[in-house]
Amino acid sequence: MRASSLSERLVSIRSLSNVLLVLYAVLLALGLGLGSAYWVMNEEPPFGVVRLGPWKAWPKLGSPEADPYMRAIMARRGEVPLAAGEGLTLIAAVDSEERRLDSACAYRIGFTVPAARLWTLTAYDEAGRLVNSELGRSGFTSAEVIRDSQDRFQIAMARSLQPGNWLQLPASGPFTIALRLYDPPGAAGSILSDDTVFPSIERLECGA
Repeated sequence: MRASSLSERLVSIRSLSNVLLVLYAVLLALGLGLGSAYWVMNEEPPFGVVRLGPWKAWPKLGSPEADPYMRAIMARRGEVPLAAGEGLTLIAAVDSEERRLDSACAYRIGFTVPAARLWTLTAYDEAGRLVNSELGRSGFTSAEVIRDSQDRFQIAMARSLQPGNWLQLPASGPFTIALRLYDPPGAAGSILSDDTVFPSIERLECGA
């Protein structure tokens, strides 16, 4: 009887261990799945990116071919991307030498932009909010930016007031720049080639 009781106890312990192991595996898989989904939702779309110097673009973002990750990220942010026939958005989080954009530094953006009926350039802080300068400006459009005699432009980005085209940077932390091209000739994605000239982002100096 004692041997039978001991055997039943061992079987019961093994069964409980198996149940706990299965439960652990389920919880681990659930945690990893939810964690990875949360991480992806708070980052850039992981697929379909095109890199051109410091700029990144997702040409299928506003098309029916957008993947589920793209759609979920845009829905979570509450953003409506430009449709494929409307234009294209390019994002820069680094300068032309691949260094992270930092509000402690000053930058110069220029000198040309791909052909488009209209373009805008805006700055966003680390939380994705528009950065408003002391002049009440958060960006420039192609219609208002000051150009030189060769139709080239320069936009200064710094925390302190600069002459000419100036966008004020956040008080601290990293930032991003968005360049939106509206109604470019041909398909929006067709301008994403090595032959197209995009604005350079030059870091000038960094202070305390």
